Amino acid sequence: MLRMRSILLLGTALAMPLALQGCAGLLLVGGLGAAGGAGYAAAQERGVDGTVNDFTIKTNIENALISTNPEMQKGVTTNVYGGRVVLTGRLPTEQMKIAAAGIAGRTPNVRSVYNEIVVAPDPGLWDGTRDAWINTQVRSQMVLDPTVRSVNYTVDTENGTVYLIGSARSQGELDRATQIARYVPGVRKVVSYVELRSGSPVAAIPAPSQPLPDNAPPAGQPMAVPRAPIQVEKL
Repeated sequence: MLRMRSILLLGTALAMPLALQGCAGLLLVGGLGAAGGAGYAAAQERGVDGTVNDFTIKTNIENALISTNPEMQKGVTTNVYGGRVVLTGRLPTEQMKIAAAGIAGRTPNVRSVYNEIVVAPDPGLWDGTRDAWINTQVRSQMVLDPTVRSVNYTVDTENGTVYLIGSARSQGELDRATQIARYVPGVRKVVSYVELRSGSPVAAIPAPSQPLPDNAPPAGQPMAVPRAPIQVEKL
C-alpha cells in the first residue's frame, strides 16, 4: 500500500507541470500519469532526476514553513529550478521574510535562494485574479513561440511583477522570453533568474502564430521602449 502511494505521488509530481499548463486530456492515474509526466520532465534541461529533486526541495521547504508558522506557508510561493529557489509573495513582517529565506537556505540540495518576498498585507482578490491572468498569458505565449523552449521556464507573477526561473539555450532565447513577459498588459516589471545553458542554438524561425501587441517587435530585432516604463532586472 505504501509503495503504491509513493508511485502515485511521484506520478503527480512529474505530471503536475502538464496540469498547470492546461494540457487537455491529462489522465493522472498511477503509471499512466507518471509516464506522461516523465516524458515532460525528460524534455527539460534538468531531466527527470532534476525535476524530482526540485519537487522534493519545494515540498520540504513548504512543509518546514508550515511547521514554523502556517501564515508563512500561506503567504509565500516557492519555485525551484536546478536547486535554485525563488521565494515570492507577501508576509506581514520583515522577521518572517528573513525566517522564510533561512528555512529555504537550510533545506538539503538547495544551491541558492533568491528572496523576493514583499513585506505587505495580504493582496486582495482582484490582485490575485490579475496576477493569475498575467501568469497564464505569459506562459501561453511562451508555449506558442517556437524560439522559446517553454518547458525550461517557470513563471510566477506577484503584484504585476513577473519572475522567470529556469534555463535558456542562448542569450537570444532568454531575451525573447523576457520580451514576451514585458509586453503582457498589466506587467510592471520582469525579474529573470534564468541561467544560460550550452546547447543547440535557437534557429531563426518566423514570429509566433499568436503575435504580441502591435508595439512589440518580432524576435531578433531590438525591443522598442514600451509606453509605460517596465523595469527589467537580470542576474
